[in-house]
Amino acid sequence: YTLDTLDRWQKVADVDPASEEAQLLAARRALLNGEASRAKNLANAFIERYPLSRYRPDALLVRGDATLAEGDEYEALFDYEEIARRYAGSEVFIHTLARELGIATAYAKGLKKRMLGTIRILDSSEEAQELLIRIQERLPGSELAERAGMELSDYYFNRREMMMAAESYRLFIENYPRSSQINKARLRLIYAYIAGFRGPEYDASGLLEARAKLRALQALQPGLAQQVGAAAILSRSEESEAAKFLSTASWYLEVNDPISAEQSIRRLVQRHPTSIATLEALRIIPDILKLGPESVVKNAPDYRAMRKSLLKVEWDQMPAAETIPMPPAAPAAQPVADAAK
Repeated sequence: YTLDTLDRWQKVADVDPASEEAQLLAARRALLNGEASRAKNLANAFIERYPLSRYRPDALLVRGDATLAEGDEYEALFDYEEIARRYAGSEVFIHTLARELGIATAYAKGLKKRMLGTIRILDSSEEAQELLIRIQERLPGSELAERAGMELSDYYFNRREMMMAAESYRLFIENYPRSSQINKARLRLIYAYIAGFRGPEYDASGLLEARAKLRALQALQPGLAQQVGAAAILSRSEESEAAKFLSTASWYLEVNDPISAEQSIRRLVQRHPTSIATLEALRIIPDILKLGPESVVKNAPDYRAMRKSLLKVEWDQMPAAETIPMPPAAPAAQPVADAAK
């Protein structure tokens, strides 16, 4: 059939009932009529009879769709994958990837695979991730790839795999800057970075990335930044970074390195002067300076003025109960001969 000048369908040729096209058409009609089993049998017969037919990808799609209609989406993937791998130039290639995206989305949302064709108890998370990645690789820049990229990012985010989610959202923003979901990706990238920070004792690179993204959001989209409470999130991230500096200083004290401990506190009070961690650092700095050399004390910031301004106490007014326990002094160096013994 073809459309005439009045947009009406007009038959232009009859199909030979014995031709490949007619046999494939019969399988399609059976599928459209809800006869999935009959459509699958017709598609099987066609594929066996014409293994080198130019309609083979169409027949594979019909068989895969029939298998999917019977409720066995995992078995249908074998036909879809053959099309995707061997017939990327066929007319049904994009339709095939759309089918795979539907299955991958269902798996990502928790659909289990069937065990021996019976009950659904088998984990399908690996299949979901692999399919969503393949769709983006096979049709980059397309709407299907964009949907797959967001679905994969949300999959990691919902499973609390925050480092994977952050990387996936970052790639989405890079690959689809004009997407209608770009704001969602930017916000979730920030949330993933913040949620990936496990505490002061761990790496804080993700926290720094989140702060940079938040400041960029405030500059580019101030309305959206205000809507999501960017200022409050920034304040929280700065407190976390400040706690990281304080934790580092405490660790240096534990290994009897007061010089490095003072350097960590110096960075803390310079970068986060109003943080809670700064208040705690100013409580312990007198005891740290007692352990350091004179050169460090001379070049240090005016901790005395800071304590008086923020803590409202003089340098020597620290209650004894608030003084931190100091690490034991390092043993005296031994002669090389004695150490060898």
